[in-house]
Amino acid sequence: MLYTHRDVSFIHLNDSQFLAIACDSCGAIGLKEKDIVMVPPNITGKYTTRVCLMEILSIGATPIGITVNICNEPNPTGNNILKGVMDELSEAGFDIPITISTEKNMETYMTALGITIIGIINKNDILIKELSSGDYIYAIGNPSIGNEVLENQALISDLKILRKVLELEKENIKEVIPVGSSGIKGELDNLNKYRSIKIRFINNLKIDINKSAGPCTVIIAISKSKFKNDLGIPISLIGKII
Repeated sequence: MLYTHRDVSFIHLNDSQFLAIACDSCGAIGLKEKDIVMVPPNITGKYTTRVCLMEILSIGATPIGITVNICNEPNPTGNNILKGVMDELSEAGFDIPITISTEKNMETYMTALGITIIGIINKNDILIKELSSGDYIYAIGNPSIGNEVLENQALISDLKILRKVLELEKENIKEVIPVGSSGIKGELDNLNKYRSIKIRFINNLKIDINKSAGPCTVIIAISKSKFKNDLGIPISLIGKII
C-alpha cells in the first residue's frame, strides 16, 4: 500500500512499520560554465541532502539509505558533490548505505543532482496529528534562495533547528513542514489538500510567505499552544487554524 503526505511517500512494510521516501533535485548551482548560482559543488551536495533529511526527520522517520544521482562527470564535480553529501550525513549523525550514479558518457556544462532518502518509521510514531481550530502556525527562519542561503546562515532553519523544535516543543507540536521552492503559502496550500483546513493569516506579515525558501531554509510548525522556547533564529507567528 502506498500513500503520499506532503512531499513524503509512505510504503506499508508490515503491520507496524512504513518505509518513508523523500527526494530533491538541484540544477544550475555549482561551478560549471552554464550554472546560474556559482558555489562549490560540495555546497550543492550538502544542501540537497539536507532537504531530503529534513523531509524524512520532520515526519518522525529514521533514514536508512540514500541514492545520489549526479548528472556530471565523476571527477572533479562528482567527488566534490559527494563530499558535501557525506559532510551533511556526518554532521547529522547518520552512517547509512549510499548508492551513487554519475554521468560517464557525455560532457556536461551545468551542474545537476538528484537525491533520494529512504527512512523507516513505526506506524504510531508518524508525526501527523489531528489539527484543530485554534492551532498556531509558525514560520521558523527567513526564506532564502541562491546566494542568500550562504549570506543568511544565522537566519535560516537547518537540521539542528528542526531537531531543537522537535525536542523542546515535543508535547506542543502537531506537524512540522520543511519549506522549499513552493514557499510558505505554497506548502500550506498543499497541506490543505490533505487536511482540509482553513487558515486566518496575521495582518501585516513581516515575512514573505510567497517567496521560495530554497533548500528548506524555513520550517512551518503547527502547535496547539504558543511557542515557549527561543530557537536562536527568527520565529514568526503567521496565522491560526479556524
